[in-house]
Amino acid sequence: MIKKFIRRILGTKKTAGDHTQPVTLTAKQHGINPQLVSANAIRVTSTLQQAGFKAFLVGGAVRDLLLGIKPKDFDIATNATPEQVKRLFRRAFIIGKRFQIVHVMFGQDLLEVTTFRGASSDGAPKDEHGRVLRDNTFGEQHEDALRRDFTINAMYYDPATQTVLDYHGGIADIRNKTLRIIGVPEARFREDPVRLLRVVRFAAKLNFTIAQDTREPIAIMAPLINNVPAARVFDEMLKLLMSGHALACLQQLRKEGLHHGLLPLLDVVLEQPMGEKFVRLALASTDDRVKQGKPVSPGFLFASLLWHQVLEKWTAYQAAGEYPIPALHLAADDVLNTQTDKLALQRKIASDMRDIWAMQPRFERRIGKSPYKLLEHLRLRAGYDFLLLRCASGEIDNEIGEWWTAFIDADGAGREELLAKKPGAANEGPAKKRPRRRSRSRAANPAAPGKTE
Repeated sequence: MIKKFIRRILGTKKTAGDHTQPVTLTAKQHGINPQLVSANAIRVTSTLQQAGFKAFLVGGAVRDLLLGIKPKDFDIATNATPEQVKRLFRRAFIIGKRFQIVHVMFGQDLLEVTTFRGASSDGAPKDEHGRVLRDNTFGEQHEDALRRDFTINAMYYDPATQTVLDYHGGIADIRNKTLRIIGVPEARFREDPVRLLRVVRFAAKLNFTIAQDTREPIAIMAPLINNVPAARVFDEMLKLLMSGHALACLQQLRKEGLHHGLLPLLDVVLEQPMGEKFVRLALASTDDRVKQGKPVSPGFLFASLLWHQVLEKWTAYQAAGEYPIPALHLAADDVLNTQTDKLALQRKIASDMRDIWAMQPRFERRIGKSPYKLLEHLRLRAGYDFLLLRCASGEIDNEIGEWWTAFIDADGAGREELLAKKPGAANEGPAKKRPRRRSRSRAANPAAPGKTE
């Protein structure tokens, strides 16, 4: 009894292997601010409880609440089946193949409701590497806690009683800033290799230390990510890069040896001074926008990460005698085709990336009607921001970025005045039309990347 009382007060771990009874923390002990809890999340848990079911906030929402952070998403766990949940809410939809969940909608607010998962079945279908393909086994709450990935994500909060249930010492790991996987790390990573990426994201985002036993198998098991469907890898990479801690996540990826194959050649780029500076600036800018609550374009983000691969191939095509504009499109094709094998880049994102890259040489045509035509481009702002990153990284002269900043901000007369001035060296070029056929004699003296013909 005394040990149990101490555990309740301090939130320390229970005896090893004793995970059926949780440590219960009161409002005074856990310190969660109830005002940080979504009204719709309370509505869902309350509706389920009034219908006779158990219902708790779970996972990242509880973790963030314990850290004093307002969660972006609120997930609910219950002993109600998906069909029972669906009947209680007007706008509820059952989704998922690997494990069924229910999406409950209140306007644009989406809450994810999952039924307590049971102990993993040995008969659940798996691939040859041990990755679970489908497992819709429901069970008890303590079994559900055991199925969750990290101790800090395996706590349950009841808004009605303001109590937290902790089955795996999560509160102690939060206080010690430790990220620890539940169970045997090798087996849990093999079940779902995406957890390898989640370890990195949470460690970087929360500034937590990865527990030694959790960290040891990561580098060895990294190749398992190649067996995960590309769409799942892309979703996890997007969460990682748009977490508000993208730079820290990328550094952690490299530290744990997980970057290989996800963004091919990215490690090489980050070892080149100009490439490293460009990527750091792009990720820092993304992190700032996320923290300020501003929208972030996945297309812009991936265009930035892969730009120096495009730049390298662009230079190579021009050295082989191709004109700059066709060379840029060929380079973009090569890079995107390579990435599609590893990351399921959505068509819209790939299209945005192409637009951003294709605008770059057009920014250097600062004569005649060209600048006015570029102002009408739907992706002008993204292309312009990308141009400023190139200037800030030292890839191109700051003068061109300053000129475009002035041109965009100026009125009609101001724009004409800017165009009337003698363009910079990067803007000069022959006015005559170019021959339709490319000349192989250009291979001896190819135009520099970013220069227009």
